[in-house]
Amino acid sequence: MRKIKPVKLKDFIFNGEHIYIQSMLNCRSDDIEGNVKQAIELEKAGCEILRVAIPNKDSIKLIKAIKENISIPLVADIHFDYRLALESVSAGIDKIRINPGNIGDKGKVKLVANACKERRLPIRIGVNSGSLEKELIQKYGSPTPQALVESALKHVNILNDVGFDDIVISIKSSDVRTTVEAYRLLAQQCEYPLHLGVTEAGTERMGLIKSSIGIGSLLLDGIGETIRVSLTADPVKEIYAAKDILKSIGKFKGVQVISCPTCGRTRIDVEKIACKIENAVKNIDKNIKIAVMGCAVNGPGEAKEADIGIAGGDGCAVLIKKGEIIGKIPEDKILDVLLKEIDAM
Repeated sequence: MRKIKPVKLKDFIFNGEHIYIQSMLNCRSDDIEGNVKQAIELEKAGCEILRVAIPNKDSIKLIKAIKENISIPLVADIHFDYRLALESVSAGIDKIRINPGNIGDKGKVKLVANACKERRLPIRIGVNSGSLEKELIQKYGSPTPQALVESALKHVNILNDVGFDDIVISIKSSDVRTTVEAYRLLAQQCEYPLHLGVTEAGTERMGLIKSSIGIGSLLLDGIGETIRVSLTADPVKEIYAAKDILKSIGKFKGVQVISCPTCGRTRIDVEKIACKIENAVKNIDKNIKIAVMGCAVNGPGEAKEADIGIAGGDGCAVLIKKGEIIGKIPEDKILDVLLKEIDAM
């Protein structure tokens, strides 16, 4: 088990006991109403930490507007201008995320650190392969895992030098292997909480694949206190993707649906049924595994580890509970029956 230095964010403590789900608003920064609406939607979906881009002075007003409508912590994402970080702190932000590589000299980073220290706000050091310092690119030849780690630890030292220690670190690359190797290396060299993600992961399809491999691998190693599944899509989809990753490794309470890939024996529409069930149970807060199997030959055996499930027949299905067949239901009643059984659990 990796030793972690606890860092507090409002009522949350990053200490390895819980993995927090994070996302980021993607409305235009001058659209206050749109950002507030999206923030509310993300909190309802299960987002636990929310980040907002602060690209200019005018966007500072987003902080108050959003915080008045949500209860989860709000993080200001700052690039280039350290003054925006200072103004965000004054506006009541809960956490600052800076990329020290583009903030400027050590003196500017120190000003941000001092402001956060005064308000007892954590800082996330965000190192990305695309914005790595020029000297490190020259030293390593490319954004290698070693370069990412050296950059992160250099900026940790800057914050430590001014007495600041409430630090979270992320070191992301769009390359999955680089990301995983960098985090594993960093986890061996520091005890700070780590925020996981594959940056610029891509569209919903590829972004989910790359994030699942990268984030999932690290979580199975015991690395990571917060995660974001970065998708070029509605950020609400990031929340459900993150939940599904955590469910699949037993780190999140919720319903898990397993289903077979079907074969020539299948006589019911497994894909349609499984998708309907998955959508219907996505917000149910119960540790239940549901099996949707295509045939009665292998289905009951393959579903025996599930709490409840079905195995298809010809226009019908057998209902299975804890490995035992307990009844038979028509295909058009499967969803209703399963939801009723789940509600009674």
